[in-house]
Amino acid sequence: MSPAGALASIDALVAALAQEGYLAERRLATAVFLALRLERPLLLEGAPGVGKTELAKALARVMQRQMLRLQCYDGMEQREALYEWNHAAQLLHLRAMPSPTENATDTAAATPNLEQAVYQDRFLIRRPLLQALDMPAPGAVLLIDEVDRADEPFEAFLLEYLGEYQISIPEWGTVKATVTPITILTSNRTRDLHDAVKRRCLFHWMDYPDQARELAIVRAQVPQASEALALQVAEFVAKVRSAAFASHFERLPGIAESVEWARALVMLQAQNLDAPCVVDTAGVLFKQQDDVLTLQSHLDALLA
Repeated sequence: MSPAGALASIDALVAALAQEGYLAERRLATAVFLALRLERPLLLEGAPGVGKTELAKALARVMQRQMLRLQCYDGMEQREALYEWNHAAQLLHLRAMPSPTENATDTAAATPNLEQAVYQDRFLIRRPLLQALDMPAPGAVLLIDEVDRADEPFEAFLLEYLGEYQISIPEWGTVKATVTPITILTSNRTRDLHDAVKRRCLFHWMDYPDQARELAIVRAQVPQASEALALQVAEFVAKVRSAAFASHFERLPGIAESVEWARALVMLQAQNLDAPCVVDTAGVLFKQQDDVLTLQSHLDALLA
């Protein structure tokens, strides 16, 4: 399906994402549709593993755009997100230039020329934000992943980009988007984001899928799994996330873990879930020892 066809309606977008292996429920598809049509950034919040990052990847394929990813972390600096100058190349260029005259007036007049010589496009190292703004048609999909891991000054730095799709470079000037980038921000809600960031974005909370959708995802991603095994995987994971058991675990398995678990079970030629099979593959579904021990202590009830 063409990008224009995918944007014909919400149902068309759902179908286009499904063709790329991403099964989006209608509320999520509506948020994406509006973000694309209104050319607004979309902020996706939710627990790890609910498909936020995968949505950006699938959307890039649907819209036939290059995907750029900015992985956020504590202490990240602006130069890692926006740009930096190639100082070594600038220094070599300065050394190769003719020496300025000893006359003070001429030296002062030559200063702007020196700045023009140093701050050239060829010395500019573009990072994801600047790459997204400079991307020619059809444009880029920019994923600002786990923005909640960055600190508050970095959030303030993002405001100009999120609000106006432009950035200001002191030595260069203002750079506006050639083609408006599709911008997806994700957050695992490890901390609250500033209201100024949220105001510039459309918002959608992503939760774990219900059992029926999880089953459809497992069957689509792991077609080698038998229908019975895929159903048992979806039922087991749904029970782990249910109100009766969720509070016992530190971190619930996400969609990625469900799919990986199904692949592991197929690799082991498992036909049905039983206690030894679940215990042996617990490290695929859970990533913390306490959760593995909790799983073992509740295994009979989960398998019932």
